[in-house]
This record gives sequence, C-alpha cells and structure tokens, in this order.
Amino acid sequence: MYVLSVTTTPSAWRTTASLAAASKRIRTGLGLHPQLAHERAHEIALFDRFVVETRYVGEIGLDGAPEFKIHWQSQVAVFEHALAKCRDLGGRVMSIHSRRASKGVLDRLERFRGAGTPILHWFSGNFQDLDRAIGLDCWFSVGPAMLASENGKKIVQRVPRERLLTESDGPFAQLNGAPVMPWDVARAIHELSAIWLLSPDKVAKQINDNLRSLLQQHT
Repeated sequence: MYVLSVTTTPSAWRTTASLAAASKRIRTGLGLHPQLAHERAHEIALFDRFVVETRYVGEIGLDGAPEFKIHWQSQVAVFEHALAKCRDLGGRVMSIHSRRASKGVLDRLERFRGAGTPILHWFSGNFQDLDRAIGLDCWFSVGPAMLASENGKKIVQRVPRERLLTESDGPFAQLNGAPVMPWDVARAIHELSAIWLLSPDKVAKQINDNLRSLLQQHT
C-alpha cells in the first residue's frame, strides 16, 4: 500500500511528515485547506518555506458551500498563491478540493498551467465541468464513500481509467458510522470492478500502474 496523507495547514506539515519519515511508502502533502483559508492565510509564508521540500501539495482548492462561500476572496487568494508557487518551482502533485466550486477551480488551473498535476479529490461537479477537467489533464481520486453514491459512479464511468487513483478521505469520510481508513480503499477497488466490468485484480493493477505513471512525471 502507498499512502499520501494531506494536511490542512502549513503549520501541521513538518510534524505530520515526520511521523512517517522512515517509511518509503508514505508521503505527506503540504496543504492549506480552503475551509481554513480565511483563518490561516497568514501561514502562506510557511507554505512558501516548506513547498521547496516536497513534491506533494494538498489539500488546497476552493469550497463553494454557503458557510464557506462568504470567505471566497480569501480562498481564491490562497489557492492562486499556492498554484503560482508550484508553477514557479516546476510543478507539484496537487490534491485539490473543489466542492461546489469546480468551475472556479478549473478556471484557476487553466490560468496557472504548469503548476503540476492536479488530482481532483472526490469530484462532484457537473458533466460539463468534468469534461473540461479531463481536457485540462486533471486526475481524479475516488473513495468508497464517493462510490456509494449513484452520482459518484456516473462520474467514474466518464473518467479515463488511466487518470484515476483511490483515496480514503478519512477521517472525514465515513462508512457505517466509522472513519474510512487507508486499507478501506479495497472497497473502492471492488466498486470499480463492478463499474468497469473487470476483476478486482485487474482494477488494482490499473490503479498501481496509474500511480507509477503519475510519479514518473514528477521524478
């Protein structure tokens, strides 16, 4: 199993990354979550300081839910800064949040081409935005909670198989009242097996091949 853990604030990155420093299969993304952008915008200096030490950035992005849309300008400022910094450094692997904000996220990815490889985590936009994201060479990460919904299954059917990765989204995502753990992505493999009409072994191989392809782009 290979794991990318993401952080929600730059101040959490150093300690979180140190927890798995000895593991060759766990990496930690440097993030400033859009839901915290208005509270932690002052940490952008820490983001700039640490981003040179990692090729993984996340979670970043935009959130258009009503309780966070009121802080939209702060979100945009933080997200655009992060994208510009990633672009200036030659690109990063980026885990991106786009809840109710897919158009806004895609507008910025189009503007800041060269920021790296965007992985849209739990994408829930409409098909028009999905097709646009595919055209912008976005990747997608899906988990068992997302695939428990009919909309999630429809989105996966439209995504190129070679640009799909699995995720847990734990501890926020839950199944049967319990946080989804990294090993629970096996459930996503079985859901994809049913959607793609492939054996679980072939799905797992496809996902592993996708990961290798992604990492080769950023070596």
